[in-house]
Amino acid sequence: MPVPYIRFALPDDDEALGRLDRATWSTLHAVRPREQPPYEPFFSERFGPRDHLVAETGGRIVGYVRMGFAIPLPSNVHVRQIQGLAVADEARGQGVGRALIRAAVDEARRQGARRITLRVLGHNTPARKLYESEGFVVEGVQPGEFYLDGEYVDDVLMGRGL
Repeated sequence: MPVPYIRFALPDDDEALGRLDRATWSTLHAVRPREQPPYEPFFSERFGPRDHLVAETGGRIVGYVRMGFAIPLPSNVHVRQIQGLAVADEARGQGVGRALIRAAVDEARRQGARRITLRVLGHNTPARKLYESEGFVVEGVQPGEFYLDGEYVDDVLMGRGL
């Protein structure tokens, strides 16, 4: 697979991103139930196109990362948080997730952030290894925070300086 082109999402990406989000849904990373039709728009008042970086290969969206503020307070504006990451099944293992993480780190830095954080489910070993390889460290664990597929799952906070 060629190196993905990373760009900000556009309003016209709503449908493609919604399809990608539904296709990649899994309790490995999702804490909400699987979405059912009729589907809500992907973009919302809370998260619009400028809050998403997308990865494209061959003119097709194969991944996205959502960025936001962990805490909407002036005292926390120096921190950005990755609040969603998805990679199409056929693009996994091809460096798309890594490219999106690096782009998110670069964008957070460009916006003047000093730190970037994320939350990941404790059982999501592939994602945790990716984040660790990109300099994120575990900063906290909320044991048994979610009940998914009959199991209690930890919520892990990871972060890194910029």
